[in-house]
Amino acid sequence: MNKGKKLLLLGIVLIVIDQVMKILVKTNMSIGEQFNVIGDWFRILFIENKGMAFGMSFGGVVGKYLLTAFRIGLFAFLVWWIRKLLRRENPVPTGVLVGLTLIAAGALGNIFDCLFYGLIFSESAPGVVATFGGHYAPFMQGKVVDMLYFPLWTWPDWVPFVGGDVFFEPIFNFADSCVTVGALYLIIFQFKFFSKESD
Repeated sequence: MNKGKKLLLLGIVLIVIDQVMKILVKTNMSIGEQFNVIGDWFRILFIENKGMAFGMSFGGVVGKYLLTAFRIGLFAFLVWWIRKLLRRENPVPTGVLVGLTLIAAGALGNIFDCLFYGLIFSESAPGVVATFGGHYAPFMQGKVVDMLYFPLWTWPDWVPFVGGDVFFEPIFNFADSCVTVGALYLIIFQFKFFSKESD
């Protein structure tokens, strides 16, 4: 199996993991429902995200269309870039290709939610579990399913500005993790490659 096929297989596996996790959560839990996985510091907490990663959003309906279009454009660019790197005569470090594949797979995982979830699921709500065959939003307006929550600790009340707050509050999904891990890996371990590219 050549390197390109291995990267494609990796991307498919990551997307399947992401979508299986999201579908299991969406069809078995209601909004706000949660359970502990490891102690109190790793939980599955079901929320839906109308916008960007970690619950950020902007621009209402128009902003959602723009965000989804941006994600599609980013994914297309990453696929083009990976293919270009694979065709080089001088071998590109495998870590660079894996990092870019992680980012591309994560982007596509969240694109699926935005494009199709509104068309194939009923609405999730507190006390209401979604089912297949519903329709809660038009094309490109689906909500992204988030569920991974790591409230590692709560700051003591005496700590200025953050006292009483949870240290790590974002709730995210596997696709977000792929993007974050891929980007951090490239920045930390593949900096030399990209610095050479910019010369």
